[in-house]
Amino acid sequence: MEDVQELHGELTAERRREQTARVQAGAYLLELSLDWIVLRASENIHHLLGESHVTLIDEPLGKFAHSQALHDLRNNFSRLSGTTGIGRAYGVRLTDEPELVDIAFQLSEGRVLFEAVPSVGAFGGKFGTVGGLAAGLANVRGQTLLDGGARRMRALTGYDRVTLVIGERRAESSRGAFPGPADMSARLPAIVADAEAEGVALFPRGEGDESIEAALLCAPDRGALDTLGGSGVRSVLRVPFTADTTDGEFFCENRTACEPSLELHAAGELFAQLFALRLEIDRLKS
Repeated sequence: MEDVQELHGELTAERRREQTARVQAGAYLLELSLDWIVLRASENIHHLLGESHVTLIDEPLGKFAHSQALHDLRNNFSRLSGTTGIGRAYGVRLTDEPELVDIAFQLSEGRVLFEAVPSVGAFGGKFGTVGGLAAGLANVRGQTLLDGGARRMRALTGYDRVTLVIGERRAESSRGAFPGPADMSARLPAIVADAEAEGVALFPRGEGDESIEAALLCAPDRGALDTLGGSGVRSVLRVPFTADTTDGEFFCENRTACEPSLELHAAGELFAQLFALRLEIDRLKS
């Protein structure tokens, strides 16, 4: 009987861990009010702001970050159009520490999601290649256009495989063989940096909520991570888009872990938007 109770307790604890909202290792996440008061914080936030996650709760973010940096970020946030836009800032110094961070923020369920990752190098390299990659699709149509889009997204991201799906149409560009086709059924955030790394819980702890699920670096649940592991995939980059009212997505997979890069994801979004325009031109010519 005691063994059964102990097993039940272990299962209950595991379910609680799965329900707890988490951010991926190597990233920081704050959930803020519309006045930028800290409502929740990832439990590793002391590495970013020099204060315990407990200390931050119900305090204005400006109490812990440089006023000029925060002023610029809030101005950027105010220019977001609608409620679905994602603002980004690169090479930001939030505190007196020398390390720079890249930041993404968005409005979700009436709250501001504020994500930060260490800056990964010179800004602009990825954006500088997007125009040339898109221009190479100017004179192609039909399935050849889809194949070219997948191949160019793989060149942009450097991932091992890119699968492009739009409606019933599909294209793939791959470096080496994979065990099977891409499984796009799992619920994954926009960026999965390392499927083998343990996520970091948010404080106060509790059941996961819809606002956190919109985070670019929200930690996937165990089932989704197992699906990736079974496919030989360790990192993922998802870039959805809409072309002629039809939803599409570039699904990028890598066999090894990748540093979380907000610039790379933004460059992927820009390429996807240009690709959607090329699809619309192709449709009108058909």
